Amino acid sequence: MEILRTPDDRFTDLPDFPWEPRYVEVPSGDGEQLRIAYVEAGPADGPIVLCLHGEPTWSFLYRKVLRVLADAGIRGIAVDLVGFGRSDKPAAVEDYTYARHVEWTRAAVFDALGLKDVTLLGQDWGGLIGLRLVAENSDRFARVVAANTGLPDGRGKMSDVWYMFRDAVANAETLDIGRFVAGGCKVPITAAVQAAYDAPFPDESYKSGARAFPALVPTEPDDPGGMANARAWPVLAELDIPFLVAFSDSDPITGAMAPVFKKSIKGAQGLEHPTIEGASHFLQEDAGEQLGRVVADFVRND
Repeated sequence: MEILRTPDDRFTDLPDFPWEPRYVEVPSGDGEQLRIAYVEAGPADGPIVLCLHGEPTWSFLYRKVLRVLADAGIRGIAVDLVGFGRSDKPAAVEDYTYARHVEWTRAAVFDALGLKDVTLLGQDWGGLIGLRLVAENSDRFARVVAANTGLPDGRGKMSDVWYMFRDAVANAETLDIGRFVAGGCKVPITAAVQAAYDAPFPDESYKSGARAFPALVPTEPDDPGGMANARAWPVLAELDIPFLVAFSDSDPITGAMAPVFKKSIKGAQGLEHPTIEGASHFLQEDAGEQLGRVVADFVRND
């Protein structure tokens, strides 16, 4: 496995993102070690919120949320998934599988960081990976916040917008990361913010993770990821921990999943599920402070 590492100087002068990166190493599954980056905000002894991002972003996406959590006395930990942000980037698209992403993240947050009593905050692939972690390591979690995400098992059809995105990524000669992020926001982002989303990727060779993710979403029941997710669903459905559904009001990609979670998950019953107003798919960009307050209230008042 050839592994790329984004030079540190790509991350200088990031707007509104002052936290110093921290690192852990996990087995690649192919004989090497992968360095995974994360940032922390808030008191070391505060309740833990694990913030997992999706395609094609990184922990920078959670900067507004982290500030609100820290102000509420909560320890926010935002991880860069393998292939994204400051984390190592296997160079071949074939190096990335759904199962590997789950295992790499599990090894980072449980084996290396030793996190317990965790509140998951998962958006996009952060939910596809995070919800698998919850189902397979339920003793580590205290509660869940699902925010514009899903857990597809291949038995249902993805949204038309998602298929358009998948095809756009597959056919793009040059993958314009910042433009894709901007396209998933309702509020226009600045040039500096867009550049921050481009920062992890000096050239096309660093983008294999971003190119791989759409094709890893299970669209058929016999997909290995779909079968694993199908096993996870009944576990999540009966899990007796609070499960908050905090979707935005205008996500064309995962919006249809909100009522499914509310109806299917035992831990979602009896909760007042908020709608994050004025936000599209990347609700952390559009309404990060609002999302942060929702999560902080959920953790503090549960």
